[in-house]
Amino acid sequence: MISKLFNSFENFDYLSLVWITLIFYVTYYYFKYYSRINPLPGPFPFPFFGNLPQLYIGHGGNLTKFYNFNHKKYGDLFETYFGTRNIILNRSEYVEKLLSASTKNPFITLLSEDNTKGFHELGIMGTGLLLNQEYKSWRYNRHFFTQAILSPKFTHEATYWTSKLFNELESYWDKLYISGDKNVFDFSTWSNQFTNDMIISLLTGERSYTMAGYFNELSDNEKAERSSALIDETVKFVHAIRKHLLGSLMFQMVSPFLRHYFPYFKNKSDDIKQNLKYLNQKFDSIIKKRRQEIENTPLDKPLSNDMLTSVIIANTPRDVNYDKNVNDKALRPMTDVEIRGIIFDGITAGTDTTANMISYVIYYLALNPDVKKKMFDEIDRVFKDDKTRPITENDYNNLKYCEAIVKEVSRIFSVVNRLRRCLERPQEIAGYQWPANTNIRINIYAIHHNSDYWEEPEKFNPDRWMVEGNEPKKNSFLTFGGGLRICPGRKLAMIELVCLMALLFRKYEIDLVNKEAPLNTVSSLITACTELLVEIRLRN
Repeated sequence: MISKLFNSFENFDYLSLVWITLIFYVTYYYFKYYSRINPLPGPFPFPFFGNLPQLYIGHGGNLTKFYNFNHKKYGDLFETYFGTRNIILNRSEYVEKLLSASTKNPFITLLSEDNTKGFHELGIMGTGLLLNQEYKSWRYNRHFFTQAILSPKFTHEATYWTSKLFNELESYWDKLYISGDKNVFDFSTWSNQFTNDMIISLLTGERSYTMAGYFNELSDNEKAERSSALIDETVKFVHAIRKHLLGSLMFQMVSPFLRHYFPYFKNKSDDIKQNLKYLNQKFDSIIKKRRQEIENTPLDKPLSNDMLTSVIIANTPRDVNYDKNVNDKALRPMTDVEIRGIIFDGITAGTDTTANMISYVIYYLALNPDVKKKMFDEIDRVFKDDKTRPITENDYNNLKYCEAIVKEVSRIFSVVNRLRRCLERPQEIAGYQWPANTNIRINIYAIHHNSDYWEEPEKFNPDRWMVEGNEPKKNSFLTFGGGLRICPGRKLAMIELVCLMALLFRKYEIDLVNKEAPLNTVSSLITACTELLVEIRLRN
């Protein structure tokens, strides 16, 4: 009897077992799909892959195009499947509860437990601000981040570094394009290098030399006045940050089965994990070095005004707001892991977003000469004939039309294409009652282009922002998010963008090489410009 049983196992067709397992899985998958609560229209999902086939085959992996296509096809409320079911909201009225600014707002959770498994596997869930869903920890981290970034010293530091690094950028442009025989280049690449150097210097106090590295790539003869080893190290660091930013999304959109067992996805996920290990070690060494510098600085000597220094000394005797009589655990100094989290988040959230936005500003100004002329007039009024002096905070406050241009560009072509929320408890949203752990996605593009909220929404019109007292309809302008999780770095982003615009256009005329060509972009976590060919010349 036993021998017959063993013989039957030996003759068992394991391929049949695989097929039976697959049939059971697919049957269960579609049973759950067809029995789901509140079935909404949307692209049909596939087992293991969800809507990845439609995203990549139909829209080249461009999430913005994918969402806009489905919005037109299915209306203001539809669903998609990337790892889990996502409910897509396309009207501002639907998001009011989610984006309440009240401190009692329960909607700070971004992802359901199923959606966070990949980020937990990667080791980035629950740290810093962006992926921190534990309210007390998030509030503690945000307090120190906001305290540092909104201080007057930090604002002064932002304008200082914008001018300083723009002078460096100008020196490279002068050698390559102004004094040379070429005046055509890819603006998007330069803007990425500039923003990387800017944010890293401002947040960590450490110099980054990616502009110098890019100049060395392009220059046949003269090289930047920096050691090649120093340049190579900072370029490696910045490339690792970008790899993390673009690669980490795979840990949410691709199922664990594919990440663990399909060679293509497994190799990519392993590479991203190794990359993050390098980044953590790099940040830890920067923090350790700065702590030592602070300890070695006498109490009567000033410290630097970068964010890293500010968060290290917060709630210590070096902090000007320190009160030794206050015994509050919520006001303890930050640990190195907490500091690493918010600095890391600040860099990843503040580099590509700002770099791409200035590229889009250049693009829309080139297509709208009347707007560009009004911008020139404002810049010339502020700077007169001085094309070299450093920009100041007072200049920034007087560049209202430049600020309106930034707002209008970010409305009509937002870098961040969607906001994420997850319901912690059952809740009514958009006329439906949803259970806890429902994943919500807010389609920013659809809201920014809705004629119910914007007059002539497809028209590029910065003047709409110049009408005194004319505020956008509530939750209809979501460039920096909304609610409790509204971007804490929005003031820094505006300072950098407006100041960079002024520095560029007070001295240079920049136009597109081909005004008929569409924007070259890819859209995943953000909508990024892949190439923007421009020609540059000195203004008369």
